[in-house]
Amino acid sequence: MNNILDSVEFPEDLKKLNPEDLPKLASEIRSFIVDVISKNPGHLSSNLGVVELTMALHYCFDFRKDRIVWDVGHQAYVHKILTGRKTHFSILRQYKGLSGFPDKNESLYDPFTCGHSGDAISSALGLSCADEIIGYKRSIVVVVGDGGIGAGMSLEALNHAGDIKKNLLVVLNDNEMSISNTVGAVSKYLNKIRTMPIYADIRKELRGLIKILPVLGKPMEKTLEHLVELVKIGATPGRIFEDLGFNYFGPIDGHDFKVLTETINDIKHLNGPVLLHVITEKGRGFEPAYQNPTQFHSSGKFKLSEGKIEKEVQDAGKISYTKVFSDALVEFSKTNPSIVGITAAMPDGTGMISFGEKFPDRYFDVGICEQHAVGLANGLSTEKLKPVVAIYSTFLQRAYDQVFHDICLQKNPVVFVMDRSGVVGNDGPTHNGVFDIAYLRNLPGIVLMSPKDGSELRAMLKIAIDSDEIIAIRYPKENIPDEKIDLECKPFGIGEAEILREGKDGVLLAYGCMVQRCLQAAEQLSGKGVEATVVNARYAKPLDKKLILSLVRKHKLILTVEDHALAGGFGSAVLEMVSDEKEDAGKIVRMGIPDRFMEHGPREIILKSLGLDADGIADTFIASLDLTEIKGSFANTGKRHLAV
Repeated sequence: MNNILDSVEFPEDLKKLNPEDLPKLASEIRSFIVDVISKNPGHLSSNLGVVELTMALHYCFDFRKDRIVWDVGHQAYVHKILTGRKTHFSILRQYKGLSGFPDKNESLYDPFTCGHSGDAISSALGLSCADEIIGYKRSIVVVVGDGGIGAGMSLEALNHAGDIKKNLLVVLNDNEMSISNTVGAVSKYLNKIRTMPIYADIRKELRGLIKILPVLGKPMEKTLEHLVELVKIGATPGRIFEDLGFNYFGPIDGHDFKVLTETINDIKHLNGPVLLHVITEKGRGFEPAYQNPTQFHSSGKFKLSEGKIEKEVQDAGKISYTKVFSDALVEFSKTNPSIVGITAAMPDGTGMISFGEKFPDRYFDVGICEQHAVGLANGLSTEKLKPVVAIYSTFLQRAYDQVFHDICLQKNPVVFVMDRSGVVGNDGPTHNGVFDIAYLRNLPGIVLMSPKDGSELRAMLKIAIDSDEIIAIRYPKENIPDEKIDLECKPFGIGEAEILREGKDGVLLAYGCMVQRCLQAAEQLSGKGVEATVVNARYAKPLDKKLILSLVRKHKLILTVEDHALAGGFGSAVLEMVSDEKEDAGKIVRMGIPDRFMEHGPREIILKSLGLDADGIADTFIASLDLTEIKGSFANTGKRHLAV
């Protein structure tokens, strides 16, 4: 039997198919996605859940003219396959390959480059408003999950859309989960709707009855209208959305093509904001992902053997920074009842699962609401509790005002733990945590630290919990370099750096995960007859002023190395401090992330491309050393020179 997917490259090919062929195509798309992701890790469960929904939307709309906006966009694989990118799907999320998220540089079918949750309804509403201003007629569709619909920005956009009544179709893809189980009152409300779909039919029938029985007179008509209102108030699905100004339809089966296409075609021409509630299943069609959608949210490599999943074991015996944090937090919390854990819909990714299981009364998962997470920490810390707020670096950006207003301004000692700092790899520019030093360093009263290894992370967490300071700890998505965790790591003070290796030719001043790479670079340099001092800075704020200034006075080169944007980062802090102290800032050379958004690809490949591996650091050190010697020779002869 012919493979239908072979004949489908673009949505117009999809529309040529007979409706009875669509279920087979859906099955083929699922098999295609599973096959690719088994060899090339990516987001699996969410994409298997939206196959029919994505096909139905492309079947009913023309997104060359119309627009579809995905909230987050990690569930847009089917969309990519149907919009001319099937041939390159095998290199999804790989270096120089397709992005794992919608990317406006990839396709005209992607109006935005996105990867964060909660922003899609706002962006789609903006498109609708623009269309009205310029007089352009088309449909604007936004697909948002039941986790994303509860994000603060989504609720703000729904509130505005219902008020201004622009044309907009919001498709609520309800699978009862975001990455982990969806939490919050909105989630509970949606669950109530899922369990009573019959009321949608009752309401429809009652309204129809009123229209066809005018002969009964005003009293009966008013009685029936009152009955409709009682149904609407007491049990009608979507009441909250209707109160916000939306026409609500659903819930409907998100895996039934006939229901999907008929409903979409019925409502797509309606004026004003419309919300279509669609029930889907994460992992549908692939039993391991269906049974464990969280595990297969962002899947590693796997293979099927005799119908069973064999997960590919990578870095056996290695321990991640996330695991070190998770274990240390649980251990410290056993003897410190003031510790409270907070995360924003990422309990697995941030390592908060164990804490939540052992201390449920002290654990808060607030959903995709980073602003609220930080605001909640403010209130908790006011009453002498110790909130540990674990949020990815890229997502803490969303709560910047709360870090400023609710924490730093109040001087409340909250601990921020920023996982996935630096280059994260295959998730790309929306997820790279390369701005946290810059957006936090300017805030008065905050301490910024980053560990060189797992033992130091454990020590830093203990310092942060015991301190009365506001402290933020950053660490990367990689394994620790330690062979064994030192449970009694030598204590150190806030703002205290350490010299790990002495050398006469210059200094490698490293921050966080770059320390180990600088030690490796120093070994390479030593083999070439160049001896470098290696310093573990530990702190970006406050800097170890005394040590750094002594090194500046003693050495002709200070090379700062960080896994962060150069603009406003650790190197900038060093440069500013040295300049403010009237020392020779010309000795300082900075290595880090350039002033551009980094592409997606494996973390080590991206770091290597930036020269932020041992080889690149060694090469830059030698090149910078040569340059400082040239500068010195010009200075000694009184000649002027051009900056290189």
